Amino acid sequence: MKNNTIHIIISGGGTGGHIFPAIAIANALKERLRDKVDILFVGALGRMEMEKVPLAGYSIKGLWISGFQRKHIMKNLLFPVKLLCSLAKATRILRKFDTKIVVGTGGYASGPLLYKAARKGIPTLILEQNSYPGITNKILAKKADRICTAYAGMEKYFAKEKIKITGSPIRKEILQMKISKEKALRFFELSERKKTILVIGGSQGAKKINEAVAASLNKIVTNETQLIWQTGKLSFDEIRKIVSSSKFKKTIKVFDFIYEMGKAYAAADIVVSRAGAIAIAEITAVGKPAVFIPLPSAAEDHQTHNAKTLVDKGAALMLKETDAEKHLAEMLNKLLGDEHMQNNIRKKLQTFRTSNAANLIVNEILDLIKK
Repeated sequence: MKNNTIHIIISGGGTGGHIFPAIAIANALKERLRDKVDILFVGALGRMEMEKVPLAGYSIKGLWISGFQRKHIMKNLLFPVKLLCSLAKATRILRKFDTKIVVGTGGYASGPLLYKAARKGIPTLILEQNSYPGITNKILAKKADRICTAYAGMEKYFAKEKIKITGSPIRKEILQMKISKEKALRFFELSERKKTILVIGGSQGAKKINEAVAASLNKIVTNETQLIWQTGKLSFDEIRKIVSSSKFKKTIKVFDFIYEMGKAYAAADIVVSRAGAIAIAEITAVGKPAVFIPLPSAAEDHQTHNAKTLVDKGAALMLKETDAEKHLAEMLNKLLGDEHMQNNIRKKLQTFRTSNAANLIVNEILDLIKK
């Protein structure tokens, strides 16, 4: 390695909401610094970052760490051992990599590394994309040098002088989406004459959303509508069997994971989604009317807080998970049939759009390195 190379560690993971923003930041760093930066990712062994990060072209180290289980206390017996092992490995990684700064994008995987970095006097920056911060970031924020947020008003949780409002970094192919709706529909082999609904439950799918869509499939998919459906791996086979018996099966495209999300958004007229930070950032960026169904078990119910931020301004609709099976089809049909409502939502979404988040975060990273 060259002596003037800047060594940066990005840590976080567990879900796409932590992984894809981390990759977006890494890509922006590479674009800005080119061969003058060396980036290492650190995640949790067995989690999806161990697959997705190498696919994006970056090296990753895994820690033997998991979150604290509030509902299943017996699963926490190994937690102290895992934490100690992860802290020890984090120390070795920091020493060997000659780290100049550590960036945390959330999730328990970021905890040990940022904690050790702060103790060693290495600059740390955390990204909090939710309107209600997770417990890991609440703890890390006390020692962090900079906190980048997607929402205003976060001084309720963090020291005001540390906060920079940057927005949420999203995948470049979505941010710079250039494909036409017609080409996107042809890619999915769907009709240009029908309205298209995109259902995404997050990077790992959402069982309750899948069940709600399946329960009302004949009301959601009709002669006038069609469906692109990301189910997640666990529900994929079951949903595919349900779809195979539908009379509209040719206009229902089922995927366990959609790699061409830019095309999926381009094809869609409206979206059904969880309300994680990455989903909200992407839907805001592409300006699509959405029905959010927050995950009620998410830490501190942050998905409901995220969705309400948009709903309160008329920029989205929201449905409780417990009401989804009964009311989802009705809400979707009402939204699809009301062009005025769709146009109003699109207009309101523009006030939440941030198109330069990754580069703004890179500015903060380089500023901390200089200081």
